[in-house]
Amino acid sequence: MSRVLLFTGKGGVGKTTLSAATAASLAAHGRKALVVSTDPAHSLGDALDVRLGAEPSEVDGSDGLFACQIDPRGLVDEAWGDLRGHLRTVLAGAGVDELDAEELTVLPGVEELLALAEVRRLAASGPWEVVVVDCGPTAETLRLLSLPEAFAGYLERLFPTHRRVVRGLLAGVAGTGTVEKWDATADALSRLAERLDALRSMLADSSSCSVRLVLTPERVVAAETRRTLTALALQRIRVDSVIANRLVPSPGAARGAAASWLRTRRQEQDAVLAELTGIGEIRTVDHRASEPVGVTALLEVAEQLYGDSDPLPGAALSESLLEVSGSGRGLDARYSLRIALPLTDDTELDLARVGDDLALTVDGRRRLVALPSLLRRCIVTGAEMDSGGVTVGFRPDPSLWR
Repeated sequence: MSRVLLFTGKGGVGKTTLSAATAASLAAHGRKALVVSTDPAHSLGDALDVRLGAEPSEVDGSDGLFACQIDPRGLVDEAWGDLRGHLRTVLAGAGVDELDAEELTVLPGVEELLALAEVRRLAASGPWEVVVVDCGPTAETLRLLSLPEAFAGYLERLFPTHRRVVRGLLAGVAGTGTVEKWDATADALSRLAERLDALRSMLADSSSCSVRLVLTPERVVAAETRRTLTALALQRIRVDSVIANRLVPSPGAARGAAASWLRTRRQEQDAVLAELTGIGEIRTVDHRASEPVGVTALLEVAEQLYGDSDPLPGAALSESLLEVSGSGRGLDARYSLRIALPLTDDTELDLARVGDDLALTVDGRRRLVALPSLLRRCIVTGAEMDSGGVTVGFRPDPSLWR
């Protein structure tokens, strides 16, 4: 399985350029690398100054650099069309009107999901050591990275995992003569479930997949970056680097209106970066006089970005970690659950107990955190939030300790 690096950031911050520069640098350092675009507004080919298709091809003028732009529409026609046909048969056999069945099988997000599945396929089957992914803007990427889990939950609720349960249900509804059709549907759903599980495993494996966030030193962009760090940690997806792009050059001791403008702008940018302290090392890239297009220009960007260091490794900046501590015995015991998340003073946080899970909602994004077995017989006593995460207090539930 190739290492996967996902580049994302607010629209227009230069993530395509930096993902292409990173892939070019990896190839120049002797690693066979593939750079892939899943952004619907493909511009990867423009950055590399080559014509790209849906299949990987080696970039002219490079040694070991491959690139492609995923065509989600083609993936839908190829992979989802067959399953949709099976599902329409299932729903029609259950008495659902043909038009309703057509609408029910058009699931939002399926194009993005299949694009992510294609990334995993390329990483698992290709000869590349690293797959660099130019993702869409942060909002789209957060939705994309949450899709495998959301789809898996939807699939499990709609069609139970146990195949014989499905067969029995379908046979009872439509008669034994159509069991073969239901069986084909169950097979197709099983294959989809396996792909979803593989995607979830890839995203959760911090040793094989991580995100690099790109920003420009502006307050609005920096605020979104902080929220993105929290959202990714909530989804247990590792962030290994933050890159500040397009810093204006310092004018030094130069005088004049232009130098004054540059000095003021750079001071504003430095102030924004200073406010981002606490999220780890931030790599920086200067604003260039000419647009970096082509492998040679991209390697110059990578040289400033990474210097003599290896572009691949990165220390984890955010991982959702659970830690339980406690004191006392029996009904007098008191426990705390620490959930590590990067938070800010204006973060909106909500907690709720849902069975054996803790429903954690941060800035409108909800995740169910499975409680350790020790805490499942406890009730929540309160919660405290700081910049490093949330600490939830628990005490034993007398009704369950008999």
